[in-house]
Amino acid sequence: MLLDWPSISGVKACMTERQGGVSAAPWDALNLGNHVGDDPQAVAHNRELLAHTLAARPVFMEQVHGGQVLDLTHDTPDGLQADACWTQQSGLVCTVMVADCLPVLLCDDRGHWVAAAHAGWRGLAGQQGQGVLESLWQQLKAQGAQAAHTRAWLGPCIGPQAFEVGPEVRAAFVQDGLDLAAHFKPQPEGRFLADLAGLARWRLQQLGIEQLGGNDSQPGWCTVGQPSRFFSHRRDSRVLGSTGRMAAGIWLDR
Repeated sequence: MLLDWPSISGVKACMTERQGGVSAAPWDALNLGNHVGDDPQAVAHNRELLAHTLAARPVFMEQVHGGQVLDLTHDTPDGLQADACWTQQSGLVCTVMVADCLPVLLCDDRGHWVAAAHAGWRGLAGQQGQGVLESLWQQLKAQGAQAAHTRAWLGPCIGPQAFEVGPEVRAAFVQDGLDLAAHFKPQPEGRFLADLAGLARWRLQQLGIEQLGGNDSQPGWCTVGQPSRFFSHRRDSRVLGSTGRMAAGIWLDR
């Protein structure tokens, strides 16, 4: 499992890759998504394997590229619609599934809480600058979270070398005169190469969160360019019809 998470007492985190599970192609092998056409028994086995490895319970959401946020408790079932979650309870893994979208893991550096967000471009952009990261931070701040004590880690996603988008995507971010041109490289026919991780870093910094790790938009973090390691919806679905989902998770272990 891939992660360069800093050592924080009472906080653990993980990022799965595609190896190590039981799913057959094109979901091979550690597919954790139950909505992509894979054998449900294989997905259940893979999820059980993950829970056993972590010695904690991953809570899987039904992600809809929105801004809904869950406060996880031990009674929270899997399958609730949301794209971010947080908890102050031990043994619950705030979990997001990805296969090109950006996973963002956050925690208090004193171990008071942990959180995770699924940041595709729609959820990241949101409406009028209020996206999934802002919605998550709004709930965390209400519980006493402080930006100076918050760490964030950005996982692998489709990189700026591969994420070609139309002008509507750029327009969703460039509002109210915001200077985000550096995150959109012009291409022929009015299209752009977008830096999803760079946009997320900018959004986090606007919230005052400066302790950022993980994805720095370099090719090594691009899901599209590493088929042996990462699932990629954009790369695989065009050719294979479907692909699996990886998971990023963070939990309190105290």
